[in-house]
Amino acid sequence: MATRSGGDAGFRPAWSLAPPATVTARGTQRAVPNVPFGQSRASPGYAPPVASHSPGAGGRPPDVRLRRLRTDELSACELYAIRALLAAAFGTDEDERFTDDDWEHAVGGMHVVLDRGGEIVAHAAVVERRLEVDGRPLRTGYVEAVATAPTHQRTGLGTRLMRDVASYLADHFPLGALGTGSHGFYERLGWLTWRGPSSVRTATGERRTPDEDGYIMVLPTPTSPPLDLSSPISCEWRAGDVW
Repeated sequence: MATRSGGDAGFRPAWSLAPPATVTARGTQRAVPNVPFGQSRASPGYAPPVASHSPGAGGRPPDVRLRRLRTDELSACELYAIRALLAAAFGTDEDERFTDDDWEHAVGGMHVVLDRGGEIVAHAAVVERRLEVDGRPLRTGYVEAVATAPTHQRTGLGTRLMRDVASYLADHFPLGALGTGSHGFYERLGWLTWRGPSSVRTATGERRTPDEDGYIMVLPTPTSPPLDLSSPISCEWRAGDVW
């Protein structure tokens, strides 16, 4: 779940501030949506570059760099670039577009980003949630906002990204989970479709979410308890899509 800090009545978390109409990052001016996302402390988050297989300028492959950064370690330009990437990848269809609620779900945890040639081209976020399996609470790393830039799709970047996400989940959580309709992609990376009925826990009790049944996937980790994939599963309530 994306978390926000409390404080004064007028407090607004840094990443909720609206950005300017354009942002200049690494010398290239890019148009970005004027929507709530934005500003935080910068951190280099360096990881050694890995050569890709796609040729760059002059026939040389551009470097690919994978980084893990918490939300407050991302610079303003990086947050703008990630939000713009997600908007482009999810498109403008009303049912598929990346919303402000989706962005709120993605912040407050760990971001895994891939840079190619100095540009962020793939992103995934892991936030902590409490799922309950047959009434048993499990601290879960919930994966949000997974996307690859349209011009870099089908180049293996998504697979590389999600393998690192899986490694992070294995080191930090008893369970990984996400909601998706792209079962084939995740199944080949070890994710399993949850077959049991799904629900959301609200202030007035548990409520079934039948439209989500079959679209929830989990990734067992070394600290996972035995899992019966046909058991009931529930999540805590949140604004927007609860799963």
